[in-house]
Amino acid sequence: MMQYLKTIGDAYTGYWNYLVYEITHPQVHNYFYWLLGLSVLVWGLEVVIPWRKYQKPIRRDFWLDGFYMFFNFFLFSLIGYNALSNVGVELFNQLLGQLGIENLVALEVQALPSWVQLFVMFLIADFIQWNTHRLLHRVPWLWEFHKLHHSVKEMGFAAHLRFHWMETIVYKTIQYIPLAMIGFGIQDFFIVHIITVLIGHLNHANLNWSYGPLKYILNNPKMHIWHHAKEMPETHPYGINFGISLSIWDYLFGTAVIPKDGKDIELGFEEDETYPEDFMGQMAEPFKK
Repeated sequence: MMQYLKTIGDAYTGYWNYLVYEITHPQVHNYFYWLLGLSVLVWGLEVVIPWRKYQKPIRRDFWLDGFYMFFNFFLFSLIGYNALSNVGVELFNQLLGQLGIENLVALEVQALPSWVQLFVMFLIADFIQWNTHRLLHRVPWLWEFHKLHHSVKEMGFAAHLRFHWMETIVYKTIQYIPLAMIGFGIQDFFIVHIITVLIGHLNHANLNWSYGPLKYILNNPKMHIWHHAKEMPETHPYGINFGISLSIWDYLFGTAVIPKDGKDIELGFEEDETYPEDFMGQMAEPFKK
């Protein structure tokens, strides 16, 4: 027990020190200022070349979504996720040890060039996230948590990170074993993470972009707006366009649907009129179900 208490204590102090250092020491490899900079950049694009010109730059729930960005990106880890995940990894490794498994790696990629390792990790992680996203729509109790992300009524870049903290646990748990089975030799996946943040911001932005032929590979605002449509096609009652960074999975597996221009479609889900509009209410809502 003392071992786990020490792990929790070290996680709290370690993450607090990391967060303070991030804010007080701006540098190239700094998530805090990259998130801030990318957010200002994409918001600026929304202001200068908006798709829905009637939508105000400070749209509905702009500040709430801004808070969600920093809560899910930083504060949630400080509150407890980092500590609990460290304990979970330690327990999992001990279980493997009891089963006589010393090394979970099934595929060694360390001999590959760094850029190939990064590309392989990006592809695998995105495919796992695509499948996890589908689960969030198909499994009723998971959908109760995912509803928060679909409670957005006016789309903007910050809606990207409006989601319930339980989603972080679900995504990370499902991703852990597949990614652990691949022997990546790179410790710093900073560039991959920054690219996914930028793509996610753009997908939710008030921008009339589809990237031309690249739309079949990259997720984009004109495609993702349909994922948030309140009314789903009869052929896809559980949702469409599940892509996170890449759209290719949706085209390959038949979940890519863009019926028409989605500029003015209604967003949300059935009976969202009664969904809480404040942070604490939205955090508690799934547990009431």
